[in-house]
Amino acid sequence: MSGRRKLLLVAVAVLLVAAFVGALGVGRAGRGDPTDAGALGWLGRLGGDGTAVDPATVRADCDRTGDVLSFVGGCALRVDDPGGLRTLVLRSRAAFAVTAPAPGDADLTVRDDVTPGDGGDGGDAVATIAVDRATEVGLGCPGGVTCTVTIASS
Repeated sequence: MSGRRKLLLVAVAVLLVAAFVGALGVGRAGRGDPTDAGALGWLGRLGGDGTAVDPATVRADCDRTGDVLSFVGGCALRVDDPGGLRTLVLRSRAAFAVTAPAPGDADLTVRDDVTPGDGGDGGDAVATIAVDRATEVGLGCPGGVTCTVTIASS
């Protein structure tokens, strides 16, 4: 290996270590914002492949117009295998409940009551469900009224 290559290799190693130390040292007090992915989010977008489940790969046993679901009581969604870890994003102007299996090999079912303002985007109720295989997600509507939930692409 030539002297230039060694110097270049050392310079790259120093930059990587400096970036790692900088990432560890640049913290913020408080809980942080899970929607603010910072440099990591930028690198993810640079890859070009979205992390959200394609709404076209979701089937529902309730009324569906485009990506909008309408139901009273409950609705079952079936998500095709996304081929890797993806996020199913569901949005609504009203509260709704979500039941879904945990990703991976965990034998666990997660239930969440989502209310407007939970998603941090100015009033919508937003549920994000991790999906890594073909799975079924249950939706519930409190109070016996009609719920309208949108399968979002982000």
